Amino acid sequence: MTSSNTLLKKIIGVKDVVVTDAEIYSDHDGVTHLTIDAGPNSWNRNKCPFCGRKKLPGYDRPSQSLRVWRGLDFGGVMVDIRSQTNRIVCPEHGVVTADVPWAYPNSGFTKDFDMTVSWLAKYLPGSTVSEYMRIDWKTVGKCISRSLHDLEPDLSRRLDGLVHIGIDETSYCKGYKYITVIVNHDTNTVVWAADGHGKAVLSKFYGQLTDKQKASIKVVTGDGARWITDCVNEFTPDCVRCVDPFHVVEWAMDALDELRSERWHKANDKVRELSKNKPKTKGRPKSDDKAAADVKAAKAEASEIKNSRFALGKAPENLTKNQQVKLAMIQANDRQLYRGYCLKEALRMIFKNTDADKAESELDHWLWWASHSRIPVFHDLYKKIKRHKEHILNTIKYGLSNARIEATNNKIKLIIRKAYGFRNIQNMLDMVYLVCSNIRIPLPNRKSRNR
Repeated sequence: MTSSNTLLKKIIGVKDVVVTDAEIYSDHDGVTHLTIDAGPNSWNRNKCPFCGRKKLPGYDRPSQSLRVWRGLDFGGVMVDIRSQTNRIVCPEHGVVTADVPWAYPNSGFTKDFDMTVSWLAKYLPGSTVSEYMRIDWKTVGKCISRSLHDLEPDLSRRLDGLVHIGIDETSYCKGYKYITVIVNHDTNTVVWAADGHGKAVLSKFYGQLTDKQKASIKVVTGDGARWITDCVNEFTPDCVRCVDPFHVVEWAMDALDELRSERWHKANDKVRELSKNKPKTKGRPKSDDKAAADVKAAKAEASEIKNSRFALGKAPENLTKNQQVKLAMIQANDRQLYRGYCLKEALRMIFKNTDADKAESELDHWLWWASHSRIPVFHDLYKKIKRHKEHILNTIKYGLSNARIEATNNKIKLIIRKAYGFRNIQNMLDMVYLVCSNIRIPLPNRKSRNR
């Protein structure tokens, strides 16, 4: 039969402890507690919690007051570990509180508790985790940070051996608050993230890289932001810059939507003009029925343009029957808007090419077409794409896109929604590093298998 001492050690979850006593009591709220009096064994006393040096000299006498750590519940009973603490002198870290084997430095919880909170926070809303684990909502983020530091103490190792990277920014809060995220295309993991966006923030990333790490980067993907291009040219001039196809097609979609809005306003102006000229007498002659029919037709045309956003935005093979009818009406009644749609589709199809020479020829033809389209918004798009022509062709040549980083951005937004926001930006970044990686968070009494 297992002794009570062995059982208490199993509840604490570590081997190098000495259990001296235990008691069960109920607090004023009626919650049952199991308090275990324990301490490190003789081999692990006076150990530095940061560098692990053992049997260091004491700085003062052990404190008379006992310190308490929360452990994982045992059958619904709250578990507390109680122990004396003392300060020691480490030659590297100075005066610090001696390590206890069941908890991380400066933590009021056991290691198993922190890991379990982190695992739950990866899949559940923060409010649910805080209620289930009986901790404050803000404490969840601190548990995540401690777990990440234990599972991956040196995040800078992610910067080794980078070859293909993607750069993007994503919003994490209202008020134009962004974080810059860098993804390794080869491992599909976040290698660096920081608060803010722009050249100053991205320069911090390149500032952390050694010359060898910079030289290993061969391809950088991103949107057409100038600050990305400027940093690439300044810090890694020999690497290839690619503009993501998604963003290029998005530029065309924005231009088409702006054109659609302009054409809708013009169609509305036509309706108002026809309505103004239509006779308003009750007993008008039959010859006036044509004017009424013209107004009705103009209203129908304006309505079709207004409600054609999805029909114009979709690829032809994905259109529903109703959207095909709308597109056919636009083709018959508004040649300019339909020409803008054809320009958008032609640009999208260029990225289907795998032959860079053929793609360049088609892109040159598209640029000529857009510049002679007599559509101001597409003439502006022509200038923009002409500036990024080399980077667009690089994308086709190397077959890389920001699809992975866009998927990572969606993960980040989901992390933020589940947590109902973060008060501490560092806690949020730690959660991003933990979730958008190959780290496997171990759970108590299970085999740890970090991938």
